Amino acid sequence: MARKQGSHAETTAPKVRDAALRLFARHGYAAVSMRQIAQEVGVQAGALYRYTPDKQHLLFDLMRSHMEALFEARQACAQPSDPLARLDAFTTFHIRFHLQRVDAVFVSYMELRNLSPGNFAEVARLRSRYEGELEAILRDGVAAGVFEVADCKITTLAIIAMLTGLTTWYREGGRLPLDEITALYIRMVRGAVGVV
Repeated sequence: MARKQGSHAETTAPKVRDAALRLFARHGYAAVSMRQIAQEVGVQAGALYRYTPDKQHLLFDLMRSHMEALFEARQACAQPSDPLARLDAFTTFHIRFHLQRVDAVFVSYMELRNLSPGNFAEVARLRSRYEGELEAILRDGVAAGVFEVADCKITTLAIIAMLTGLTTWYREGGRLPLDEITALYIRMVRGAVGVV
């Protein structure tokens, strides 16, 4: 059988990943078959295995790629030295980065349970690295007498959950513009660490 139009590796591989991300976000990993992904891309189901060994690898690749993009974008940001300025910058960065990747955020959080143990451990390690950055900001702020935080680890997890939760309800063109929402979140995060 002749190869379908558009099934060249350099164009099809990203289409496979994009289709899988959309379908996993819309229907859930367990409900999506490789055949559905192939249909979405416009290739035969067997052709998918040229681009990914299996569905588990595809899920892991999507999650790992999301974290790698997060680190790359974070590295490109200026890092203030003052703990409060660092906290505000982290808050703004987290909101802006994640709102541009709503499907990836949803899949990265909701489908962790479907990763194999080894893949789960790797994604958990990457997430812990990112969480560690915020935790270090909080520890530095406590040491400087700027923040009052009883448990930096728990506060870190709570702040990240609050910031990431924005992706579930924010819609462009809503009641408040994103700049105002970001300013409100900065105030809430500051309140969580004892800054008035």
